[in-house]
Amino acid sequence: MCAFKTDEVKLRERMYRSIIGQLLNDGYMAIAKTLTSQVKPATACVPSDNLFKAFGAGLDQVDRDREEQNPRPVVDFVAPGTGIDLEFESEVQINSPEAVLYETCYVTAHKAPCRAATFSNNGQYIATGSLDTSIKILDVERMLAKSINPSDIASLEPAQPGMADHPVIRTLYDHVDEITCLQFHPTEQIVISGSRDYTVKVFDFTKSSAKRASKTIKEVECVRDVAIHPTGDYVLVGTQHPVIRLYDIETFQCFVGNQPADQHRSSINCLCYSPTGNIYASGSKDGAIKIWDGVSNRCVSTYVGSHDGDEVCSVVFSRNGKYLLTSGKDSVARLWDLAGRGQPILVYTGAELSGKQAHRAQAVFNHTEDYVLFPDEQTVSLCCWCARTGERQRLLSLGHQGPARRIAHSPTSAAFITCSEDHRARFWNRRPGTD
Repeated sequence: MCAFKTDEVKLRERMYRSIIGQLLNDGYMAIAKTLTSQVKPATACVPSDNLFKAFGAGLDQVDRDREEQNPRPVVDFVAPGTGIDLEFESEVQINSPEAVLYETCYVTAHKAPCRAATFSNNGQYIATGSLDTSIKILDVERMLAKSINPSDIASLEPAQPGMADHPVIRTLYDHVDEITCLQFHPTEQIVISGSRDYTVKVFDFTKSSAKRASKTIKEVECVRDVAIHPTGDYVLVGTQHPVIRLYDIETFQCFVGNQPADQHRSSINCLCYSPTGNIYASGSKDGAIKIWDGVSNRCVSTYVGSHDGDEVCSVVFSRNGKYLLTSGKDSVARLWDLAGRGQPILVYTGAELSGKQAHRAQAVFNHTEDYVLFPDEQTVSLCCWCARTGERQRLLSLGHQGPARRIAHSPTSAAFITCSEDHRARFWNRRPGTD
């Protein structure tokens, strides 16, 4: 019993010494002096941040224990349906909702215009990035739980960010200029960001205490887009320089194509890997779309003047890898058959009637590839077309007070997010009762 008490006394003295050392380290001299006079430690205390480190490690362990006790339900990473395949389809019954049947169920705000967003491959997380240099990681399930009364948009981010059920699970800071692009790692809780500060950064958001990047790639120009290989081993980087760079994520070794004639003639606006990673696509300010071999980094096809000479703003592969959906500053979205002769097989028109885009808006598929979505900058609404016929559907008012600078659709469910110059990111979900 005496030995136990002795150990307890020693443990308590060690704990108090850690508290005093932390107070001294943080500059609270008066408080540290008062506590020292009360505790009377056997030896003098020195400034130390050991308590802070131990506390952070303890929180991480609590998070892991909670995750083990309440594991997430297993989510099928593959979106429902077969996706678009015009070669074999005859009559397809569309069960997914068109854009007008979505509604805002959560709003998050940055301190400056919001210009980047992406979903994780399993649809569980969203990352948003802003001109204020911050990155937010949001939990989709928590946003849905907050949307019991979705019409009450006044609940803009509850004032208790420490709440266990708060949708914003991480806020990351390590850039010094606008966040221009974001991508999740396909299998790990890692998000990769690009910025106008000439860097690409890798954030591991498994640890609640980690706010800074674990790795940094320094680039030669402002970063405009990144694309991660389906294996997660490589990342493509597009900048204001016309040469695309490929990096090994582990070693940061850089690769570029060995044929200068293959490269674009102006800034890289967008990049995308095919689902298998055997090819990737790029779009440029020079108005061209290029298809690249994913192994040799050689350009295998070029669509010159693909959007009537205007900038190419987005490139997205279909799930079967047969088609490429693109958009340009001509406010027109096009679908290309990669086995074709360099002409679009479908053109989604109507958005151009209100004028050309000033910003680089993106065209995206919904989760089943039944619809193509494209934000109309002038009317601040969302255009929607049947992906297979090009028939235009009803418009959805986005409710932003400025142009929508980024749209990303969930790969697994009827949900998408829009980011705007009004500093806000709106999370949209299928309206109840629209099955």
